[in-house]
Amino acid sequence: MAKKKDTEQITRHINSPNVMGLQGKILEQPITETLDANYMPYAMSVIVSRAIPEIDGFKPAHRKLLYTMYKMGLLTGSRTKSANIVGQTMRLNPHGDAAIYETMVRLARGNESLLHPFVDSKGNFGKVYSRDMAYAASRYTEAKLSPICAELFRDLDCDAVDFVDNYDNTMKEPALLPTTFPNVLVSANQGIAVGMASQICGFNLGEVCDTTVALLKNPDHDILSTLPAPDFSTGGQLICNNEELREIYRTGRGGIKVRAKYRYIKKENLIEIYEIPYSTSLEVILDKVAELIKLGKVKEINDMRDETDLSGLKLAIDLKRGVDPDKLMQKLFKLTPLQDTVSCNFNILIAGMPRVMGVGEILNEWTAWRTDCVKRRVYFVLNRKKEKLHLLKGLKRILLDIDKAIAIIRETEEEAEVIPNLMIGFGIDQVQAEYVAEIKLRNINKEYILKRVQETAALEDEILDLEDILSQPRRIRKIIIDELTAVRKKYAAPRRTEIIYDHEVEEYVEEAQVDNSPVHLFLSREGYFKRITPQSLRMSGEQKFKEGDSLRQSFETTMAEEIMFFTDRCQVYKTRVSEFGDSKASVLGDYLPAKLGMDDGENVIYMCLPGDYSGNMLFFFESGKVAKVPLQSYATTSNRRKLTGAYSDKSPLVELMLLQEDEELALYTNEPRALIFHTALLSPKATRSTQGVAVMTVKPKYRFERVARPADTGITNMSRYRVRSIPAAGALIRPEDSDEKQLELL
Repeated sequence: MAKKKDTEQITRHINSPNVMGLQGKILEQPITETLDANYMPYAMSVIVSRAIPEIDGFKPAHRKLLYTMYKMGLLTGSRTKSANIVGQTMRLNPHGDAAIYETMVRLARGNESLLHPFVDSKGNFGKVYSRDMAYAASRYTEAKLSPICAELFRDLDCDAVDFVDNYDNTMKEPALLPTTFPNVLVSANQGIAVGMASQICGFNLGEVCDTTVALLKNPDHDILSTLPAPDFSTGGQLICNNEELREIYRTGRGGIKVRAKYRYIKKENLIEIYEIPYSTSLEVILDKVAELIKLGKVKEINDMRDETDLSGLKLAIDLKRGVDPDKLMQKLFKLTPLQDTVSCNFNILIAGMPRVMGVGEILNEWTAWRTDCVKRRVYFVLNRKKEKLHLLKGLKRILLDIDKAIAIIRETEEEAEVIPNLMIGFGIDQVQAEYVAEIKLRNINKEYILKRVQETAALEDEILDLEDILSQPRRIRKIIIDELTAVRKKYAAPRRTEIIYDHEVEEYVEEAQVDNSPVHLFLSREGYFKRITPQSLRMSGEQKFKEGDSLRQSFETTMAEEIMFFTDRCQVYKTRVSEFGDSKASVLGDYLPAKLGMDDGENVIYMCLPGDYSGNMLFFFESGKVAKVPLQSYATTSNRRKLTGAYSDKSPLVELMLLQEDEELALYTNEPRALIFHTALLSPKATRSTQGVAVMTVKPKYRFERVARPADTGITNMSRYRVRSIPAAGALIRPEDSDEKQLELL
């Protein structure tokens, strides 16, 4: 029983009479044997033949597609329909046309998945940064190989790599592509196998070539000095931490923070995001931002939309008035995939075995593999030259007596005896004799034969040189370095991902959640301020003020609101209601000049709740001028508490007020005269210190002294004092329109 429990045996019914003669019997088999016999081959196939890239930087699907395109002549020829390429590739790849075409899409220039695409595409191949931007069907698109593919196939016909049978043994395909540069680090690659995965981020081609050359010259080279960070085809900003990068370079595992790039367009008050992290997509970002807006965690955004077009990626964010774009982006970086971590897991197949390696180890493995490719290529060329030299040595024997060779051929009765007779006559082997026998009649002259013989000396020198290369590792390294230098010069491109260092990044710190409960605010004429909760206000008696003091303003608002205090020194102080403590009606409250750190002798003259900074401030001066300043002029992108130059000091200020919507106002001078005008006649001024425009013409010995809403005055005949244009002198106040009459009625 214990054995049965330990092995977790499974049972199955065998219906076949040929299986051990147990028809209708139950056959018990341990689950471990079933997994080993059935699941293990599948797992190994996925690991070795599908999901994990090899040292040339390709998975089998990539390699089969590119090799097929190479054999179709698409490296130098014109484009052909993608459907044609897919059909031809099925001779090597049995996984179906959809899988093959998806592989081509990712390798294509139009998809922008790779820093150096291998497929020169024409048509819609989708975008790596969009989930919903689908690629067109293969019958509509066209493709050929990009010029950089010449570096993949250069040594393919020189026995640089092994060739293996395809799935049905009808043709050969390369086991690896002899890349002349470390494509395994240049081309981003990811795959999920069984029990393991691989995720290789791309690096800049020029930097990879420089690093490989430096390591070939000095094995102790500091990789970080020439390979500062990964590079991504979608750009963005990489937040660099040298210690973390050094650990990734050493172990092959870790994570790299990448954030989007944006620009603020002040004229339209919007943010344009034009590069995003490689690991996310436009739709994921839009969905996350929409979710945050719905939850009320992001209130600064009016609208966010995808404006991607032929010119490239673009996400537009419309801001509310007064929003600091940099602060908002810091918040979005923290809460959305606009800043994301790209995982690194450098898992690569080496000799059929998966290994997680650091960058230095990968480059060393690639160098060793590339060294073997170069040796095989040199050995292949060496054998070809030796074969040619052997033929020329046979031809040299003919030079001694051309007539004898002709005579032997003419006197031989049977064709089959020509070769043996030449071998006997000149002491040459069969290969040499066949070469001589195949020489055209027109070439049997001394000039032709002498030219061929003169090649012998050059061939012997070349053979000696090739043998010297094979015997000296230093010369092999020199060949690899020269190839890397040529690749860098021809194909290297500037970095797409900008590097910023972590100490330069300002992290978003979420502000403490302020209680949004209602409160009552009271400001006295001498600058005492009280914040009282509704409950406390109901329980309190009469408001207490200092002797000779009285109430100036009072508001009902919430704890989270911002508040502004204008002073008699043309300054404004900004703070929040939450920064004051709860008070009671029976106390004097906070003395604002001390609480806000005002200048000596400075006094508060007006309290304002800006809200979303809509509306205007009106400033009334003794000269009869009125300044209409947009409240937005007092919005700041930082947490500044004090603004100087809040209003003009050219004429004494009589009164100020917050105007949310244009309305009629009544102005009074001490003559006494009155004037009723509509504030729509005033145009807003861009600067806070503007003197405004003349509204009421004031005689020299008089002055403007107060403003009120017409309904709050004693004026009964409004039309007498109403004006349609400014400036105006107004009209003398009649007794029936005076405030004294109104007081008598009360």
